[in-house]
Amino acid sequence: MKRNQYRWVIVFAGGLMGCVAVGVMFSLAVFLEPIARQTGWSHAAISSAMTVNFIVMGLGSFMWGAASDRFGARIVVLIGSVLAGLALVLASRAQSLFAFQILYGCLVGLSASAFMAPMISLTMRWFDDHRSLAVSLVSAGMGMAPMTISPLARLLIDEFGDWRTAMLVIGIGAWVILLPTVLLVRNPPDEAVVADTPQAEGAGLPLAKVFRSPQFLVLAFTFFACCTAHSGPIFHMVSYAMYCGVAPMAAVSIYSVEGAAGLGGRIVYGLAADRFGVKPVLIIGLLIQALVIAAYTMATDLAHFYALAIIFGGTYGGVMPLYAVLAQDYFGARILGTVLGAASMLSSIGMAFGPLAGGWAFDAFNNYNWLFFGSALVGLAAVLVALAFPPLPGREEEKLQPA
Repeated sequence: MKRNQYRWVIVFAGGLMGCVAVGVMFSLAVFLEPIARQTGWSHAAISSAMTVNFIVMGLGSFMWGAASDRFGARIVVLIGSVLAGLALVLASRAQSLFAFQILYGCLVGLSASAFMAPMISLTMRWFDDHRSLAVSLVSAGMGMAPMTISPLARLLIDEFGDWRTAMLVIGIGAWVILLPTVLLVRNPPDEAVVADTPQAEGAGLPLAKVFRSPQFLVLAFTFFACCTAHSGPIFHMVSYAMYCGVAPMAAVSIYSVEGAAGLGGRIVYGLAADRFGVKPVLIIGLLIQALVIAAYTMATDLAHFYALAIIFGGTYGGVMPLYAVLAQDYFGARILGTVLGAASMLSSIGMAFGPLAGGWAFDAFNNYNWLFFGSALVGLAAVLVALAFPPLPGREEEKLQPA
């Protein structure tokens, strides 16, 4: 198969593996109520497994991103695929809260982090045009997780009447899908590897200077605040909808609507970024995200949740691929896995706060209002940080200079 054709196979593989990996991770939101009901563990204690998940995911993102730059993406996603299934198989058998927190939190976080930075970096190496579209499509695969794995988890729980059996089945299914897909992952032909673009003036910098540069710091902390803002609402959305009187399966469908909206949002925001520039589109998206998070406190029925889910899902889904595009513009493709992995490490730490804060807020106040108001304020902080983005290189603005 010719390079121009096979590069879309890479996009497909990245999207599929991302869908399964992210779906495995966020399926805990669907398992939350059944686990609490059957074990007596608190919402905050179960949610803390997700917090551990994101912390480990952050550390793993940097490790796997650097490893993919050095050893290639295939070995990294192979290890991640093995860990993804193993995490759910072992967590489904856990008999203590501590064991569940360690097994689910550590293994799922380590496996999920093995896909994003390596596959996005690899995808950019395959494309010398349509890069934004390709990255958006890989990210769209990750965004399909709420439409696929989460409803499947709910159906399996209803079918078996037991969260342990449902989690075991999903773990085995992850192996069945991921391991064969790894065989599709390959590097571009040597003569066709896309060189760093002329604008990527930061490509020649040593990593120590890259990580201290204004470009990286603003990118990473915007990513951090963005993910801190939306992680809690995403994770607790099903429980919040059920608290508002929405039936369980209908509550899970809100998750699916968010995922579907995210698919469209990735394309719309990607096209808008190509036309109007990445930075202004990202800032507008962050502002919309903050406002719609606050609006969730006024939702009272399923129609309200659906309407907000379309905006929320489209927005957070649309802005996420833009960080990778900015990272490539600033630093080039050759160290993109490492740079994106490092930025993702901070974003994952941000993601870790939301689930735990939401569980604590519910246990303390018996409602989620404090979670949504707090998340909206953090979302506004992300807008303020993004306004400090340094100029993009090569656009009549200041440039990074190698030491």
